[in-house]
Amino acid sequence: MYRHCNKQPPRHCDGRLTSLALIAHHSCLKKRPAKRKNAAVPSKRKVAKNTRPQPRAAVAQRAPRISLTRRDKQAGQWFAKLVALQARLRGPNGCPWDHEQTHQSLRKFLIEETYEVLDAMDSADDPRKFASELGDLLLQIVFHSILAEETGAFTISDVIESIHTKMVRRHPHVFGDAKAKDSAAVLKNWEQIKAEERAESDGKGSKSEGARNTAANAQSILAGVPRSLPGVLEAYQLTRRAAHIGFDWDNLDGIFDKLDEEKREIIASLNAGAPRGFGEARRAVPASTPRRVPANPHLEEEVGDLLFAAVNVARFLGADPEIALKKANRKFLTRFQWMESTAAAEGRRLADLPRARMEELWDLSKSQEPARKAANAK
Repeated sequence: MYRHCNKQPPRHCDGRLTSLALIAHHSCLKKRPAKRKNAAVPSKRKVAKNTRPQPRAAVAQRAPRISLTRRDKQAGQWFAKLVALQARLRGPNGCPWDHEQTHQSLRKFLIEETYEVLDAMDSADDPRKFASELGDLLLQIVFHSILAEETGAFTISDVIESIHTKMVRRHPHVFGDAKAKDSAAVLKNWEQIKAEERAESDGKGSKSEGARNTAANAQSILAGVPRSLPGVLEAYQLTRRAAHIGFDWDNLDGIFDKLDEEKREIIASLNAGAPRGFGEARRAVPASTPRRVPANPHLEEEVGDLLFAAVNVARFLGADPEIALKKANRKFLTRFQWMESTAAAEGRRLADLPRARMEELWDLSKSQEPARKAANAK
């Protein structure tokens, strides 16, 4: 539908047009006259008629025909404008701050924007804020892609093509011949396909023993869980993936039994590492005095096992443990700050109140929580 003008846009070393070049060159595109409906069009079917049938796997990975709606086209136009805008900020006479940014300097913003999206998601009464925060997160993806393009690593088109191809490949029950009767079967197939992808990607081209071990590890369905994740999220991802292939507790009672077991092991570790008379001395210490637990090489490990089991309770109930814990944190923050405000209204600091009064204020804060939620909802 378009023909280029005489100006030739810059390309990568492999001949591909860069995203920035396409955007800058867009104004040089001139529309061709539309072809008549009855004009002869070469038939792709005739060209491929004498070729051998493709393997089923190859057929499943072909780009499916998905019709584009007016909504899709409008979204594409706005996305192109966003890419052009960020390229302009990084370009000559752009923004000095944008010029200074690197992948590393943007890491904190990527994390912050992700959590701001989660916060906005909880504010169901303000959909515009939710949309705005999603836009901020999308900008981070575009920004990183522009930085990568400047070094010849990849472009935003590569990013989109990658996820599009991946989604087609991982939905063979939609775009291929595979069958999946329910979501559990879909998730099981998903993890197996991911493991095959990692094995193919990491195991190519090397015969060394180290490479074979790496390839074997890559075949694990747990290989794709980033080690940089926070501990709660990592535990959730590890056990979620294991559960997708059937390695899980039969019911919630089994996890509660595991929690009791881990609790007993912590108590045993405390008793094993405590000096004689530690239990009696601990009971005699005033509540306001910090309690120092004797050093025990196994205690940290046992506490980790307890937390790991607690993460599985959330996962088994269909709750994201990280989000659940964030909500619990906010709840504690709100209640504690109410206690501080109430103590200040009485002319005292919360830290100066006796423990019994602190407990009373805590209970009062809990009892007034429904009223606070109702007031915030208005």
